[in-house]
Amino acid sequence: MRTKIKCVEGIILSEVNYSESSKILNILTREYGLIGVLSRGCRNIKSKLRSVSRNLIYASFHIYYKEEGLSTLISVDLLSSYNHIIMYLNKITYATYILELVKQVSMQSDEEEIFSILKASLQKIDEGFDEAILTNIVELKCLNYLGIRPSIDCCALCGGHTDILTLSSDVGGLLCKNCRTNEFLVKEITLTLIRMFYYVDIDKITKLSIKSENVVEVNRFLQEYYEKYTGIYLKSKKMLEKVTKLVES
Repeated sequence: MRTKIKCVEGIILSEVNYSESSKILNILTREYGLIGVLSRGCRNIKSKLRSVSRNLIYASFHIYYKEEGLSTLISVDLLSSYNHIIMYLNKITYATYILELVKQVSMQSDEEEIFSILKASLQKIDEGFDEAILTNIVELKCLNYLGIRPSIDCCALCGGHTDILTLSSDVGGLLCKNCRTNEFLVKEITLTLIRMFYYVDIDKITKLSIKSENVVEVNRFLQEYYEKYTGIYLKSKKMLEKVTKLVES
C-alpha cells in the first residue's frame, strides 16, 4: 500500500507505550478523523518528539500517512499545549474525560464537526471558562453523533411543542403536561439550559456565568441518558467523580 507524506491538523486523544522507546498516538484529525500514529523513539530523552507526543497536544502533524494501519510521525508544528489546563487538577481531569469521550464518539462517527467541538471546548477551558459546564455542552452535542440525540425541541412522546413541563431520560427528552405521568419535575431553567447547551456555538462563547446549582439537573439528566442509551464506559469518569467531590469538599 502506498505511503504518502501528509500534514494533518489534530489533537492527541490518548497515548500507548510501544516497544522500549516509542508510543502509539491516537490523534483526532480534521482531515481524516481518528488515526493511529507511531511516534518512533519519542520516549528517549533527546528525542525532538518527546514533548509533543502526549495527550492534549494540538498541532500540525507531519506524517507518513497510511489509510489502514499505523501512520508514522515525522515532525510536529505545535499549535497549543493547553498550558493553563495542565496547571490545574480539576481542569485536566475534565479535559481528559472529554478526550476519552470524543475518542469513543469518533470511533462511531467520522463527522468533521466532532473535531471542531473538541478544539473549541479545550480552547475555552484553557481560557478559563467553566470546565464542568463546557463538559456538559460537549456531552450533549456528542449524543447527536452517536445517533441517540434526545428530544429537546418537542415532547418526546407526542411531538407537541406547547406546555412542555419537564425532562426525563426514561422517555428520551422533553415531556409535555398531557404526557407526563409521575416523572420528576425539573426547574424551568433546566429546560432552557438543555436547549442552549445543544445549540450554542462553543467558539462564540464570550461569557459563561451559570450558577452551579442551576446545572445540577442538566448534569443528572446527561448521566442517566448516557448510562441508559450509549453503552459507553469511560475510565476517566470515575476519576472525574473523585476530583469533583474533592473540590466540592
